[in-house]
Amino acid sequence: MTNGKDKAAGDAGTGQEGPAASRPRKDRILDAAEALFAKHGFDGVTMRQVAMAASVDVALPNYHFGSKRGLFDAVLLRRAEVLNRERLQALEDCTKAAGSGGPAAEAIIDAFLRPLLSDSHAEEEGWRHYYELIAQVNNSPEWGGVLMTKYFDPLVRRFMEALKRALPQADEADIYWCYHFLSGALTLTFAQTGRIDHLSGGKCRSDDLQAAYERMVPFVAAGFRHICGGDPPS
Repeated sequence: MTNGKDKAAGDAGTGQEGPAASRPRKDRILDAAEALFAKHGFDGVTMRQVAMAASVDVALPNYHFGSKRGLFDAVLLRRAEVLNRERLQALEDCTKAAGSGGPAAEAIIDAFLRPLLSDSHAEEEGWRHYYELIAQVNNSPEWGGVLMTKYFDPLVRRFMEALKRALPQADEADIYWCYHFLSGALTLTFAQTGRIDHLSGGKCRSDDLQAAYERMVPFVAAGFRHICGGDPPS
């Protein structure tokens, strides 16, 4: 709950008006931190910079989140909860649709990727900042093993179990390696480096997440089937 003291601190000296200023200060702090962390990384951002970008008093980020690490965790958790819920629902839907035989690997991979790359999140600036941040975290020896495990591994394990059922003849090590390659392709896509734009002479755009999704599902599924065995989808 926001008290009078908090409101006064949040409004003092900002001089900001317009739609962004009407958003709750806590949300503005999270949005600003997300964009800054995505661009500069954890070590390249100060709480003062976050406050300035959010147009709030310099004390408010610490007031709401306790520390820069607390703010960083809150940024990661906010959208992770949404993604995990949507991806789990997609997995449950494709499992139900498949009936007693269970879904094929391609359907499971589609359920894993579609909420990330094809739904409305792909077009929203805030989500794009989040994906850029996830690309950093997943490829960081310092953060990847800890934070990705914390926020995403329980959901990923559900998909791994579904893939094991879809590919019962596979060595489990092969399934995990294939997921490792999928994760790498996904986070490179999240990073939107622009390299494919230059390599393709403009035929491809790294910010076209829908185009990436349409190609990544059959590409990854073919890799799973080649390494792990299994019939192509009918």
